[in-house]
Amino acid sequence: MKLHVSALLAAAQLLAVPFAGVAQEKKADAAAAWPAANPKDVESLDAILAAVYDVISGPAGDRDWNRFRSLFVPEGRLVPIRKNADGSFKHQVLSVDDYVKGAGDYFKKEGFFEKDISHKTDRFGQLAVVFTTHASRHTADANEKPFARGINSMTFYNDGKRWWCLSITWDSERPDNPIPEKYLK
Repeated sequence: MKLHVSALLAAAQLLAVPFAGVAQEKKADAAAAWPAANPKDVESLDAILAAVYDVISGPAGDRDWNRFRSLFVPEGRLVPIRKNADGSFKHQVLSVDDYVKGAGDYFKKEGFFEKDISHKTDRFGQLAVVFTTHASRHTADANEKPFARGINSMTFYNDGKRWWCLSITWDSERPDNPIPEKYLK
């Protein structure tokens, strides 16, 4: 018995409809439970960029994780890139809540102040990608030597009402991976 290609496509579309509905319901539920942002944090690219750095920076202790969440879409991702001892590289894809769990424990014990040194923005329509060079310190003292520097690639979009962070991917400066001069200006 031969099945006609159009019959297979129609069957596949009918099967996909219930799954699309479930995905949309889950997305709507997640968005409804997501914390609302302070309008000042998300009114411009500069504002949301400053808010991301501000909310993760501070002395040892808790952070305002609801404020952090409010900057991201519920499906947002954070992706660190790390160098392994053998010289290979790996990445880890984290949800916003995965990041909160992991970083939250660290921040409770360590002061962490990350500051934007310089950034370059590319924008098209509602999409913006910001390469932001950062320095990390254990105190707010700008004269303290950073214990780490690197570049965050942050992807944002504007829904017509506010800016949202879609993702942050980062790599750290290392002796074999210095920050290029063009990202320090």
